[in-house]
Amino acid sequence: MNCEEVKEKINIRTVLESFNLFPVKENRKTAFYFALDREEKIPSLLVDFVKNKAFDFGTGKSYDVISIVQQMNQCSVSEALKYLVKFDFSVQNEFQNEKTKQKKEYKILNVCEIQHPALTQYLKFRKVYGQKDLVKEIEYELNGKKYFGIGFFNNSRGVEIRNKYSKICLGKKDVTLIKNELNVSNEIIIFEGFFDYLTYKNLEKKGNSNSDYLILNSTAMLFKVEETLKKYDKISLFLDNDKNGNATKKAILKKYENVEDCSLIYRGFKDLNEWFCSKEDL
Repeated sequence: MNCEEVKEKINIRTVLESFNLFPVKENRKTAFYFALDREEKIPSLLVDFVKNKAFDFGTGKSYDVISIVQQMNQCSVSEALKYLVKFDFSVQNEFQNEKTKQKKEYKILNVCEIQHPALTQYLKFRKVYGQKDLVKEIEYELNGKKYFGIGFFNNSRGVEIRNKYSKICLGKKDVTLIKNELNVSNEIIIFEGFFDYLTYKNLEKKGNSNSDYLILNSTAMLFKVEETLKKYDKISLFLDNDKNGNATKKAILKKYENVEDCSLIYRGFKDLNEWFCSKEDL
């Protein structure tokens, strides 16, 4: 691919995640990150996921995926293109050669059951309050400031943090694999984020829990479970209806047999949770 194709086709979120950079504040189209070139307490880098570009309000500098790699690796355009080759329609191999860089200084202060009214309200807003026992309330300190959020741990004891205003990961990014405790399962159900997993558990019939569950926590983590997925006779996909979700779906369909794409259930919606929240009778 040439430079213009790279800027258009390679997802900016995935590139940022390859450097272990995650949003501090996020909505469906944009997010604020901490700056790429300096330490700061208030995030100033606005990332537009639709335009696939970023803008630093502190310096006035604009970024695309190539210049992000140049900034992070202090390299030339040609070296940045070599780095980005692994993101070209090969979601399953995205992180195999990466050198992650931990930028956030954090400390987890307390882990407990969900108690804070704001977190309770947010779970109810997302219609998953009934699954509150599957997540934790996390109090943490990030770059010298204290925060709290809904926490979901991954296999490396990193924790995905969510609240109304923030979407970040503390610690090492990884998948969350939840094994069936009663029986050896031949089916695995895959989600991108833990809110879709909580939504599915809401919908799942009581007693019908014979499957294992895999929450990717990022589509870029798929490479971590390539061998694991070969052990299952059936793979059910509840991935997002967006560029990353579709690319991940294609990669799985190409590599494995007996894969069912369940995204048709929530066609017209970004993900399972968004669809579920739109249903007044559910």
